[in-house]
Amino acid sequence: METKTFDARGMACPLPVVNAKKESEEMTNGGTLIILVDNEIAVQNLTKFGNSKGFTVSSEKKTEKDFTVTFQIPENSTTSTPAAESAVPACTPDSKKHGLVAVLSANTMGNGEEQLGKILMKSFIFALTKQDQLPEIILCYNSGASLTCEDSDSLEDLKSLEAEGVKILTCGTCLDFYGLKEKLAVGGVTNMYEIVEIMESAGTIVRP
Repeated sequence: METKTFDARGMACPLPVVNAKKESEEMTNGGTLIILVDNEIAVQNLTKFGNSKGFTVSSEKKTEKDFTVTFQIPENSTTSTPAAESAVPACTPDSKKHGLVAVLSANTMGNGEEQLGKILMKSFIFALTKQDQLPEIILCYNSGASLTCEDSDSLEDLKSLEAEGVKILTCGTCLDFYGLKEKLAVGGVTNMYEIVEIMESAGTIVRP
């Protein structure tokens, strides 16, 4: 089994995951893939990706800007979709992996007065908790990342949705940009690769 090292330092999300996927697909005989990154968000994203593919994943922090993520890839492992599966027509219900996905791309709803927009967004999230059909996933990115953090007016409603089985994911790059990485209070961290994957496979997308 081979050992490969890939340097993803300096790469913006989702490139570390995209390139790790490509490198791992080429290791059809299994082996060890070592990815070098420079931030904790990339470590979290790669760990989530590796676990989803059934790899044994470990990580090490060497300095504040130097991390390694290691995938132990089993022999005959592949991250590619088999041809028989990928050939399913897009118009069939089975082609959608997810049901209702709510996308919160801002901390306000609509355009116009900001304070009104924040009130409307709070009301929207509260209304979600009262629906007969709850979202399967809630995606939060850009300023919407603040909705899942400490001091958010909607935090209790989002925690209530999570308790009901709703998966809540917040963009790690956005948390980092707004200085909210340590303040995430509900749900988990995601990356642009996973956001696109979820939105592409959603049965219905609701965007306030």
